[in-house]
Amino acid sequence: MTVTTDTTTRAVVEELLRRIGRGDPEHIAELYADDADWKLNWPEDEHGRTATPWIRHRSGRADVAAHYRELAAHHVPGAAATQVERILVDGTDAVVLGEIRQTAAATGRPYRARFALHLTVEAGRVVRHHVYEDDLAVARAFA
Repeated sequence: MTVTTDTTTRAVVEELLRRIGRGDPEHIAELYADDADWKLNWPEDEHGRTATPWIRHRSGRADVAAHYRELAAHHVPGAAATQVERILVDGTDAVVLGEIRQTAAATGRPYRARFALHLTVEAGRVVRHHVYEDDLAVARAFA
């Protein structure tokens, strides 16, 4: 681990968070590797989750853009407020801790969900994006 690696990782993560805040899916996806590993803590074998189709494992840059388009389509525009509380960096790995605040478009129900996001950055691109969030809060808002 070097200071340069930590600095590069932090810079990419901070830029990613800025782009997510702006909400342009293609611009966000540019920061991901072509074969990025994207996982969520929801059960892999759960079928019929039509209310939350953006919540699934993904791979690659095009799939990342699709995630952010689907996420936007299922939430009330302008009703989101994600709060990042801490960014921890160790070499190529970073962990972002915070809280998501959204409103489900289908039900009008607002929700808050705590999250931890584990990112790995290599050659200036995100190669791992693993999300651990309060999936029960999300599921209840869409039920």
